[in-house]
Amino acid sequence: MSGDPTSHQNPSPKPTGGSESTSLFHKAQIWGRSSLPPALLATLIFPQHMRPAFQAVPMLFPPALLFTSYVNLNGYKTDAGGLSAVWSTLYLLLASRRHHRIAEKLSPRGVIRGATLAVAGVNGVAGAVTYAFGTRGRREEEWIGKDSGEE
Repeated sequence: MSGDPTSHQNPSPKPTGGSESTSLFHKAQIWGRSSLPPALLATLIFPQHMRPAFQAVPMLFPPALLFTSYVNLNGYKTDAGGLSAVWSTLYLLLASRRHHRIAEKLSPRGVIRGATLAVAGVNGVAGAVTYAFGTRGRREEEWIGKDSGEE
C-alpha cells in the first residue's frame, strides 16, 4: 500500500447525491410497482380460505391478484398498482369485519391472518400511491391510445 491516507477507507462509500431516495413515498412506489406483493397476498389468502371449509367469496381474490401480477409483468406497472390497491383494500375491508378472540389471534392461523391483513394494507396504500403519482411508460400509452381509437 502506498502512503495515501484514503487507502484505508471503505472502497464503496454510499452515494452522496440524490440518486437513491429512501423516503417513505419512494419506498411505497417501489412496492406498488413490484409484481411480488400481489402474488404474496394471493399466496397468503388461498390456504386460509381453502381449508378447513371452502369459502367461495374470499377465493375470488387470489385469481384477481395473480392477474394483477401478470399485468405488471407485461409492463403496465401503473395500472397494475391501481388494480392491486383496489383488490387488496377490498380484501382488507371484508376480512377485517371478522372478529376473533385473543387466543385465536395468537394461534399459527391467527398470525398468518394478521400477516395477510398487514400485506393487504401495505398493498392498498402502495398501489394507490403508485397509481395516483405514477407515470405511464411508452408501452402503456400505446395501449391506451389503441383503445380510444387514436392512431
